[in-house]
Amino acid sequence: MATAKLMDFDKALELFEPVLGFEVHVELNTNTKMFSDAPNPANETFHAAEPNTLIAPVDLGLPGSLPVVNETAIRSSISLGLALGCSIAESSRFARKNYFYPDLGKNYQISQYDEPIAYDGSVEVELEDGTLITIPIERAHMEEDAGKLTHMGGATGRIQGAEYSLVDYNRAGVPLVEIVTNIIYGTEHRAPEVAKAYVQAIRDIVRGLGISEARLERGNLRCDANVSLRPRGTDKLGTRTETKNVNSMRSVERAVKYEIQRQAQILADGGTITQETRHWHEDTGTTSPGRPKSDADDYRYFPEPDLLPVEPAAELIEELRAALPEQPVARRRRLMTEWGFTDLEFQDVRNGGLLEVVEATIAAGAAPASARKWWTGEISRLANAQEKEATELISPENVAALQQLVDAGTLTDKLARQVLEGVIAGEGTPQEVVDARGLAVVSDDGALIAAIDEALAAQPDVMAKIKDGKVQAAGAVIGAVMKAMKGQADAARVRELILERAAQ
Repeated sequence: MATAKLMDFDKALELFEPVLGFEVHVELNTNTKMFSDAPNPANETFHAAEPNTLIAPVDLGLPGSLPVVNETAIRSSISLGLALGCSIAESSRFARKNYFYPDLGKNYQISQYDEPIAYDGSVEVELEDGTLITIPIERAHMEEDAGKLTHMGGATGRIQGAEYSLVDYNRAGVPLVEIVTNIIYGTEHRAPEVAKAYVQAIRDIVRGLGISEARLERGNLRCDANVSLRPRGTDKLGTRTETKNVNSMRSVERAVKYEIQRQAQILADGGTITQETRHWHEDTGTTSPGRPKSDADDYRYFPEPDLLPVEPAAELIEELRAALPEQPVARRRRLMTEWGFTDLEFQDVRNGGLLEVVEATIAAGAAPASARKWWTGEISRLANAQEKEATELISPENVAALQQLVDAGTLTDKLARQVLEGVIAGEGTPQEVVDARGLAVVSDDGALIAAIDEALAAQPDVMAKIKDGKVQAAGAVIGAVMKAMKGQADAARVRELILERAAQ
């Protein structure tokens, strides 16, 4: 694949205005699928399931099978629409989107077209410096997910060069809500950052509602980023590309920036942009052509004849509206004030996606500063080294228990890091690791005095220096005691005992 020429980002912004749009797909965590009674289990179970075992006749498109709408999925979709500031339709209808899906047995997708469940909303997103931007929402509509193809025999795992493909229908029919923005103007040089912040905002909203795990790396949340450029001083929109299924926040940001640079260079060289889907390549930080992008007419939408319109009662809508959680921006600002964090300290928590786990750690008894220190420090370091999510290593409750041992003087910070490694290794709770490894701080005066005497015998001139008023000389003895006791001595108590000895 030839490497595209890229224009310098700042130069691209001098010549062109970026215009954005996003389509975000949210998988709902209902017990069953959108139109069948096939199971839709929790993420770990879902990914561990054997191919083609979480299926029903409707998911395979078998003759005579008829769809039935999942009521919980409708409730979740209405809640999401309300959280996005949308109006909820008095009546919405499902439609057939006709397109060749090799991993949808019906050969069409049941979606919504001109009658979505939610429409005309907006969501406020917060950039890293606290700037607020309002993103207009055109619609949020319900549909079903497709299955999964595994391409076999090629060198890359992609369809190009593969000898054959295997289809797994487990994901076919999983409930989705697709959130479509209106055209987004005015982002300028912050366009990549806005893209990232918007997807983060959607993730925070759906997690707050409890309707999805919303993990991009697992496909619970998928973003298609539309980017076009128009020359400065013109009103005519440029041709857009749609970068598909970008699977991390950082990649959403990188993909938008890359497309701006790529398109700017093509236009500056006198070329034209092809309206197409594009695939993001994480390893190279580039996009490549997918297929020509279809317009709505190409899908030959028509009303789904086997499903009645969805007509939610006004009472249901108000019930769901009353149950909405606090909006993410307002919640973040409240928590930052309650926890006493500076803007910079709070950014570490918010941008690392750790807000919920830090909050849970504080709720379990840790002080805010301690919770932040563990999650943004040692735990994040270990998670990065193991290429895992921080929450996969240890629970908030165990982090709080670990900090409580430090606060009680049972552990020093150094010993606590050893205990943390034991907990992550599966050796038990923090207290169980302390007991099994014998890592508790030694504060028994008898043991400490014995170690002090040994250290003083090896450094006979230190005591005289301390008695002459050079108290800092005690540090050499404290260090020797800590080394002899493998870091488990109570350093503060060692210092007290040394000074008591000098005063005699």
